[in-house]
Amino acid sequence: EVNGLGLTSDGKVLVKNLSFIISPGTRIGLVGRNGCGKSSLLNLLYSCALGKTEVNQGSVRVAENLAVANFTQDRRALDQRISLRRALAPDSDGVVFRGRSLHVVSWAKRFQFTPDQLDTPVGTMSGGEQARILIADLMRQPADILLLDEPTNDLDIGSLDVLEESLLDFPGGLILVTHDRYLLERVCDMILGFVGAGVITMFGDYGQWLRALDGDAGSSDGASGTEKKKKQSDGNRKSGRLSYLDQLEYEQMEEKILTAEKSCEELEKKIADPELAADPVQLQSVWQQLDQARQRVDQLYRRWDELERKKSQ
Repeated sequence: EVNGLGLTSDGKVLVKNLSFIISPGTRIGLVGRNGCGKSSLLNLLYSCALGKTEVNQGSVRVAENLAVANFTQDRRALDQRISLRRALAPDSDGVVFRGRSLHVVSWAKRFQFTPDQLDTPVGTMSGGEQARILIADLMRQPADILLLDEPTNDLDIGSLDVLEESLLDFPGGLILVTHDRYLLERVCDMILGFVGAGVITMFGDYGQWLRALDGDAGSSDGASGTEKKKKQSDGNRKSGRLSYLDQLEYEQMEEKILTAEKSCEELEKKIADPELAADPVQLQSVWQQLDQARQRVDQLYRRWDELERKKSQ
């Protein structure tokens, strides 16, 4: 339970008066602009959970015997000399997963490894395969709460699928920091969003947070509350109807979004093609195209929200 938490770094207020509760089944997405303090907050929560840190502002109350796991994408933590078998099951040919004993072959299949890979040295495996080993290690830990900071960085499509399925299957609570809107919407049921000046607010979904940011941007002119209300009222009277160009854009928006989402789907299919995986240069190029396509979808949704608000005024 977090109550009135504050966090500063080098004199800068990162978090101010944050309160929330995370319990089994709670799935929180932590979002904000780059450099706002997401990672710092997550690190503080993890340190508090381990009993290593006392907060200076507010409180973090941790339940007795609470087990918290922190996911890192640092592949340097993997012993490159051992086999996949030992990386997945360090002590024997089996693992204990949620009170059940599983053979390493069954465990490997959960993370898209085949039995003939089990004796392969970790150091010879691809980046995506090593990422799946890290995900398997995370899920093997008997955790009540997972903290994940940008877990999707550099993951291939197969690893992304494994991560998503593993998080959806996890019965405990989690806090997820990621720029991947698709993963947030699939995995999380609430959003903690940085909205500026250290303020973090609870939102129902990612789109609601984006709209709140747009609202902040529109009213950050230093005017008093009364002046802001007057300006907003004046603006409402002027923009009660869409202009001809806005109306034209609005009518075309749904089709544009469908086209952009179809482009994302086609690029995802390309990345999943085994032939493409054999060409690292081409694979990187398609990944960049996919990232740009996803950004385009986000831009279109934000613009659609903006036009919807104008239309309803």
